[in-house]
Amino acid sequence: MKNGPRQLVISGISNLIIIILGVGMLYPVIWLIAASFKAGNTIFSDPSLIPKAVTLQNYVNGWQGIGIVGFGTFFKNSFFICVLCVIFNAIFCSLTAYAFGRLRFKGRNFWFGVMMLTLMLPGHVTTIPRYIIFRTFGWIDTYLPLIVPKLFATDAFFVFLLVQFIRSLPKDLDESAIIDGCGKFGIYLKIILPLTVPALITTVLFTFLWTWDDFFNQLLYLNSPQGYTVPMGLRLFIDSSGMSSWGSMFAMAVLSIVPCFILFFSLQKYFVQGISTTGIKG
Repeated sequence: MKNGPRQLVISGISNLIIIILGVGMLYPVIWLIAASFKAGNTIFSDPSLIPKAVTLQNYVNGWQGIGIVGFGTFFKNSFFICVLCVIFNAIFCSLTAYAFGRLRFKGRNFWFGVMMLTLMLPGHVTTIPRYIIFRTFGWIDTYLPLIVPKLFATDAFFVFLLVQFIRSLPKDLDESAIIDGCGKFGIYLKIILPLTVPALITTVLFTFLWTWDDFFNQLLYLNSPQGYTVPMGLRLFIDSSGMSSWGSMFAMAVLSIVPCFILFFSLQKYFVQGISTTGIKG
């Protein structure tokens, strides 16, 4: 009881520090949202977070896009790429993780070690070889370089995440399924896959966020404005001649983070569960 007031003060100070840090981290987002409702000539001259005159013209102009391509097209393109990448990553990374986590085959440890080594390899090291390969295939200015690699479980991080989760599952479940007549694929489909839902949701969330925010690869492989994604569409508002449409860009930037917020907060419970359990050893 003597330590009650002291613990209360320490807890209050800790919470205050966390709140201050949280506000500091959220300030750029809050400023972005506020700037999207300001007139273009007052965005940088008016430093306050509360606009003196609220306008929705930035959203109207931004949604119209640049030239003949509206910003809705960029959203459709991004959703198309993200949905396919999410589906393929969830399927093929889980299959690969099941093989490493449950099946016994020659060279399993060696190939798992090779996969882990790819995590330490900077992505920029493989940029030129990948570009040469995809150009040879004639895939430049298509979505194939962004989607097809997901069919081969090239994201080693997600494979490792799922392997750790699968290894935490009791092997008695596999033995019971074998007694009931399940084969290897049946065990994966009926036992492993339903139990790895938290880790799969973590994979889905990260895949969507990383693909949605990916600018470099999309800039590298996409050339036609009709095929641009949201990050590339935002770049179109910036003009090197000094006539940048900052208001429209900020408005569309606000809309671009809405899907990420919705997905994260709707899957937050499963995301935390997937992260907290992937390090448990079975």
